[in-house]
Amino acid sequence: MDTVIIAAGSNLGDRHDYLKKAGKFLSELSEGIVKKSSIWESEPVGDAKYTFLNSAILIETTRKPDELLNLLKDFERKCGREKDPQRWGPRVLDLDIIGFGDLVIDRETLIIPHPEYHRRLFVLCPMMEIIPEWTDPRNQKGLREIVGKAPEIEIKKTDLRW
Repeated sequence: MDTVIIAAGSNLGDRHDYLKKAGKFLSELSEGIVKKSSIWESEPVGDAKYTFLNSAILIETTRKPDELLNLLKDFERKCGREKDPQRWGPRVLDLDIIGFGDLVIDRETLIIPHPEYHRRLFVLCPMMEIIPEWTDPRNQKGLREIVGKAPEIEIKKTDLRW
């Protein structure tokens, strides 16, 4: 069984409700341990115009990475996510695989560890809550070092609950 780290974010509609739905879906999908970080609020990135709610969820699965990715993307669509016309645009729900055990995958359709995570405090801060000892299998850097080098953004932990 592999430990998988999934980043969840929403900046359209009832953001909290979308994250709660994602948390329930991922809990049901997990075949073992489930850990959910606090819910964080961060400034928009790129062309997005509204603040995001973000979280990280750790699950365990025997599924293959491509199968899990397809399940995540299907769930996003069920929640109303449309095909993104622009990168970093607004979205009702975004579920990204950040890490998948100690796998390193570099294909057109799937890159693990996620290629942008190290520049995203809205992913890194939630990860620090649930798996602070994590090491990137691609470059062997620890999470604390990665957080220390990430670009600053406005981000704060909320009082919102799962």
